[in-house]
Amino acid sequence: MEEKLRHHWAVASRREFFTRAGSGLAGIALASLLRSDGLVASTNIPDPLAPKKPHHGPTAKSIIWLFMEGGPSHLDLFDPKPRLMELAGQPMPASFGRPITAMGTSNNTLMPSRRTFKQYGESGIWVSDWYPNIAEHVDDLAVVRSVWADGLNHVGSVCQMNTGSILAGRPAMGAWTTYGLGSANRNLPSFVILLDAQEPVGGPKNWSSGFLPATYQGTQFRQGDTPILHLKSPLGTTVEQQRSKIDFLKRLNERFSTQNPDDTELEARIAAYELAYQMQAAAPEAVDTSKESEATKKLYGLDEPDTAVFGANCLLARRLVERGVRFVELYAGSGSGWDAHSKIEENHSKRCRASDKPIAGLLADLKSRGMLQDTLVIWGGEFGRTPFNEKGDGRDHNPWGFTMWMAGGGVKGGHYVGTTDEIGLRAVDRPCHVHDIHATILWLLGLDHVSLTYMHNGRAERPTEVYGSVIQELTA
Repeated sequence: MEEKLRHHWAVASRREFFTRAGSGLAGIALASLLRSDGLVASTNIPDPLAPKKPHHGPTAKSIIWLFMEGGPSHLDLFDPKPRLMELAGQPMPASFGRPITAMGTSNNTLMPSRRTFKQYGESGIWVSDWYPNIAEHVDDLAVVRSVWADGLNHVGSVCQMNTGSILAGRPAMGAWTTYGLGSANRNLPSFVILLDAQEPVGGPKNWSSGFLPATYQGTQFRQGDTPILHLKSPLGTTVEQQRSKIDFLKRLNERFSTQNPDDTELEARIAAYELAYQMQAAAPEAVDTSKESEATKKLYGLDEPDTAVFGANCLLARRLVERGVRFVELYAGSGSGWDAHSKIEENHSKRCRASDKPIAGLLADLKSRGMLQDTLVIWGGEFGRTPFNEKGDGRDHNPWGFTMWMAGGGVKGGHYVGTTDEIGLRAVDRPCHVHDIHATILWLLGLDHVSLTYMHNGRAERPTEVYGSVIQELTA
């Protein structure tokens, strides 16, 4: 064995020695260049949350994503279909194509909306009587009525709307945002999740960092007076003692990290300890809404039982982005609450009543504070609902054509993008896939979805996989 090793490292001349040595140095230089260009994952990053320069000038500084989990019916909210009324009770004409549905309902008869639609604002955008307060803000909304997705069921579809894939394991959009831009407030998480009830289907994988370093995953805040658990120091512990303990833990973790440079979870743990320490001072003030004026609380519906929970989350979202949090995702009806396979009138009446006033209050509050211009507000679910009935009074899942809207953050308000067919089944004019939605969100934040990459398993991964394009009609 020694003879073989000697032979392996033996060189015939000085020239051969420098050739071999030079090749190794070239490899080191190449790795450095690739890392600086973001094509290779950097290890032992001194500060993974340090602010980073965007690819181009952003129009949005932060995101508030209003996620209506379960699939709100575009046909009963933003996309009226007179033809559906004409065909009420009849089988769907073959010309529309019969899709494979989650519950096998495509042979059922067509069911018109029972809602009353009106045009609002100077733009004349249609909104149903389920959303009268949001209707007063239509001139700030860009309504995309031609969104489509790939999943039939909630778990995959919620996952795709968050991560771009119906399969778990990819980073959430909030994680990509933090990876691309860093943190704008070192005392608070950059990516926050707010729930109004139970966890959404799929749970934390919807705000996971996926294959990105664990530092970039979302932080779930909880309901009540203590949204962040275990934030207070133990009784009798001084600030100096707590600081000393954090510094000691950091030294221990960094010593181990030096020996294990690819352990991103350890890197995340070091950052999390530091963030937790900083939050002990900043977070209690950020989540304390008690000092907000009574008029502001009323604007969000905190004085009404039906709107108090989601209204409190909307108010908290405003306070968080006001303090530099980049990405706040609020679930309305978390746990598939909008999933109206039956009794859609009862289901959607409840969900709209809980979300209408708080969302309208959020838009009004952001605008009055001059924050709407650089805060992108997004509304939508994982899919829409079918034009044919399920169980006589409900609607099945519809990923082939549904509605989302955006407001603020550089979006051109008061107009539509795309249409669905005459019965609201499929996107036909300017179809916008979930990847296009994601590409547009990142673009408004100053990030090019093609250039934002992370090397994983030998491949330069990007947020939109190998798809997607910016919806230029949305940009102001």
